[in-house]
Amino acid sequence: MLDIALIREKPDWVKDQIRKLNDESAIARIDKILELDEKRRSIRTEIETLQAHRNKLNKNMGKLRGNKKMNDAEKTGRAVSATAAINEARFEDAIAIMEGSAAVENDEGDSKAAFDGLIAALKAMGTKSDDGFRQAKEVEAELEEEMLWIPNLPHESVPVFESEEDNVAWEPEGEMRQFDFEPKAHWDLGPELGIIDFERGVKLSGTRFYILAGWGARLHRALASFFLDMAREKGFTELYLPYLVMEDMMTGSSQFPKFRDVVYHDPEADLYLLPTAEVAITNMYRDEILDEADLPLYFVGHTPCFRREKASAGRDVRGIKRVHQFDKVEMYKFTTPETSYDELESLTEAAADICRALKIPFRRLEIVTGDLGFSATKKYDIEMWAPGSEEWLEVSSCSNTESFQARRAMIRYKGANDKKSQYVHTLNGSGLALPRVLIAIMENYQQADGSVVIPEVLRPYLGGAEVITKA
Repeated sequence: MLDIALIREKPDWVKDQIRKLNDESAIARIDKILELDEKRRSIRTEIETLQAHRNKLNKNMGKLRGNKKMNDAEKTGRAVSATAAINEARFEDAIAIMEGSAAVENDEGDSKAAFDGLIAALKAMGTKSDDGFRQAKEVEAELEEEMLWIPNLPHESVPVFESEEDNVAWEPEGEMRQFDFEPKAHWDLGPELGIIDFERGVKLSGTRFYILAGWGARLHRALASFFLDMAREKGFTELYLPYLVMEDMMTGSSQFPKFRDVVYHDPEADLYLLPTAEVAITNMYRDEILDEADLPLYFVGHTPCFRREKASAGRDVRGIKRVHQFDKVEMYKFTTPETSYDELESLTEAAADICRALKIPFRRLEIVTGDLGFSATKKYDIEMWAPGSEEWLEVSSCSNTESFQARRAMIRYKGANDKKSQYVHTLNGSGLALPRVLIAIMENYQQADGSVVIPEVLRPYLGGAEVITKA
């Protein structure tokens, strides 16, 4: 979530930044946010003024009743006159009347009735104050909903272009293998080796589900362990996380409301299946103030991820590239604002180091504004080359969200000598997404006879096995 003060002070600049993201609907919301913010502040000011007057009037009523220097007629006259002033919203006049600094005529009427009328007027002020608070809460809820739809703003270093076609590809690393045979795609290799079963996966759960069998399942498990070990060696603390979270956690990590339509929900328990471990890790320190001396904090978690991938045609529907259920190892950082961009570089390198260890060709993509996404201020993708599919596969996205998630989840930090807390910066990056790495291994390490060589770094996790052959 953005800082409302930024929108209030620089609305045109904020709109210009959002235009770089090609999010016209968010631009339209800025004026609505300004309108609601002004309305909220106006209501709050009115309520606070009303309460201040009421508090003073309540005190003065007690003083008036107990004032021994006034006779009953004067007290009654002042009660009647103050009531009339309150009913006409002339609160300063009412205060002056009750304090005795304003002249009024004595009243020989019923003293009790006069004070009952004054009490009723003060009670009506309380009712009006309560109504104002309810109205303010309604406006604030509407304002928050509008704010939740505003994307994060791009960092000044992000290239300004319209679409993913303009993403800046760095020079690929690793040796591109030259085959003396026609390399196969994984959707052919997997079934022929008996390690991917598409038909039975679809029979169990429908389209975009699959079964990994034998060496496929073992290789999948080995990759997860290898990724976790790589991250631990770089200082990340391993986590075992819940796979179901409450709605507020989805909002805190910036998944809701924008991506509500792509998650799976258990309505009876009112819990949501993780679309990514990022959701759970972000909210670990929800509503907490961290000690600056403990930052940065590094965490890594292996979870399944569940997403309602939208229907599409073409290459994406083949194989295990884009599916509803997959496993991912997620790296996550809580940092101070001063260090977050250096931390983004080291996070991206941590993902790249896994590719290097697997000896699979890869490249870094610098993501442009038009493809930046909702919560990132700056993002890099890591892509592995898949020679059978003949495409670059995104296996990691590394993002700095600055204080965008922390502001939603109220995650702050404070130094030992600081009077005020401030928001942490949060970063996330896949380390890595498993299905696409499986694809890259199968297609890069395939041999002419259909077997697949196991990368050296994975062999200790597989009992020393070197080659996957047909069962």
